[in-house]
Amino acid sequence: MRHWIIPTLSSLLFNSAIAGLLTLVSFGGSFWNNFVFSQCIGLSIYAVNASVACRIADRRRRWQVLALAFPGSIFLGVSLGAWITGEGDWSDPRAWVAVVIGLFFGGIGGLTWFLSERIEQLDAEVKQRQLQQSETERRELEAQLKLLQAQIEPHFLFNTLANVGSLIETNPEAARRLLDRLNDWLRVALVRARSDHAILGDELNMLENYLEILKVRFGERLRWRIEADESARLTRFPPMLLQPLVENAVRHGIEPKLGGGEIVIAVTQANEQLDIEVSDNGVGLGSAPASGTGLANVRARLAALYGNAGRLELEDRADGGTTARLRLPR
Repeated sequence: MRHWIIPTLSSLLFNSAIAGLLTLVSFGGSFWNNFVFSQCIGLSIYAVNASVACRIADRRRRWQVLALAFPGSIFLGVSLGAWITGEGDWSDPRAWVAVVIGLFFGGIGGLTWFLSERIEQLDAEVKQRQLQQSETERRELEAQLKLLQAQIEPHFLFNTLANVGSLIETNPEAARRLLDRLNDWLRVALVRARSDHAILGDELNMLENYLEILKVRFGERLRWRIEADESARLTRFPPMLLQPLVENAVRHGIEPKLGGGEIVIAVTQANEQLDIEVSDNGVGLGSAPASGTGLANVRARLAALYGNAGRLELEDRADGGTTARLRLPR
């Protein structure tokens, strides 16, 4: 209904303006006569030609019909105006002048309508292309994130299997326990890693399993604490984002240190920000690369998920060791 109201009101205003203009140039007598003729001609043009345009889908056939309907609607409007006012029948030259005026102003109105329709069509096409582009970018982003997530799994698996290989000859029982824990980890991890929806509590539980796997090899040389309240654990969180940081802490901090060390995972919430620190009291960054595959993967996922709002910071601790800090918007 609204689709017809605005064009109809616009046509009435346009017709009234024409009546006022004709009265100013002293054509057609009184304003009333000019008003009636303008409305009859204008509304006839609008009603007839709009109906044709809406009912005929084929563009070529539509223009052929409009070429006949447009002048025909003007003759109809002049006839209606003459019938209502009782003046200006077809024997009166002013009726033919009214036809010419109708053709002129009707042409302007028709051109305006055509241009407005074309602008709306182009606007709709632009929005459709933008929507398609956004959908394409979304799918590309999803594919990128899935690829980055998938890269974590073989990296961890290769390291774990290498550990199993080294334990088979020296400590077969430890190798068996490691395989059992790895089997339990995979049952859950491979499902969660491919999920689009997860919470921080899931990620922390996964890290518990991961560290238990590492403890089979490290024994008492590896200790850890996880500090996160219940509300923080319920926060939405990308799967497999923390494990590379913990793995980095173990590999470059705890493993090279004589006697091992402790890893602390601390979660804090402030305003609209979620901070997660993975700290170790190992040997520190030293010559360890700050942009290895795991960390590069984390940074790439942060950029894809949060843009500039997500950051990863690395720093040496004053008392020894390293802190990796994730700053994420909530």
